[in-house]
Amino acid sequence: MHYNVNNGSTTATIHGIKSLIEDGHFKEKEKLPTEYELSKRFGVSRQEIRKAITILEEENILIRRPGVGVFVHAKPIVSSGIEQLGSVTDMIRKSGKKPGVQYISAEITDPRDEDMRRFAPLEVEKFAKIERVRTADDEPVVYCIDRVDHQMLPVELIQSQESIFQALKKHAHKEIDYAVAHIEPIGYHERISPILKCEPDQALLLLRQMHYTKDNEPILYSVNFFRADVFSFHVLRKTL
Repeated sequence: MHYNVNNGSTTATIHGIKSLIEDGHFKEKEKLPTEYELSKRFGVSRQEIRKAITILEEENILIRRPGVGVFVHAKPIVSSGIEQLGSVTDMIRKSGKKPGVQYISAEITDPRDEDMRRFAPLEVEKFAKIERVRTADDEPVVYCIDRVDHQMLPVELIQSQESIFQALKKHAHKEIDYAVAHIEPIGYHERISPILKCEPDQALLLLRQMHYTKDNEPILYSVNFFRADVFSFHVLRKTL
């Protein structure tokens, strides 16, 4: 398919590239042709192609990998409002994907100083620490590290559950009501990124959450590494 946008319009070139992506000519994670090939296809200068690519990068439609080329950015398959509290299992299921879990480690640990501060005023003698990879249609998408009172929810019991939220509700009779969350983008993680099958330049979204019951009891601390090409978070803001 060839386009003729001889008016030199960057906008027309952008729409042309978008159309090729939407029509499936350029697929997700596929490398685009060279600037020279694109300039011939669209009948514009290479400078116009560079402008169009730069704008599409800003729109998160294309991604440039230095020394490799320009690729079609993968679309997030899971989009969730950050103000909507739910388990990773629920988020994946609502996206139409099949949730799964792969256990990396499960151990009983002594409380650290930061644990005691987070879970105060509770006095926890031992923690169940669980590290898992959450999957969507068998594709690794989230690396989860969870800490919970071992007496409340034994580590061996957690391993038999898909969702810690549901395990707390069913076995500890504790229901999570809200969480205090901190989210930040991070670069390549030496240990976790390879497990999630990330590209070297692929970012992660780090979400730290302390979960509470409606009685303000701290019961679960989670550190989740989300693949940024799979998950998209947004927030609804209102005027006062």
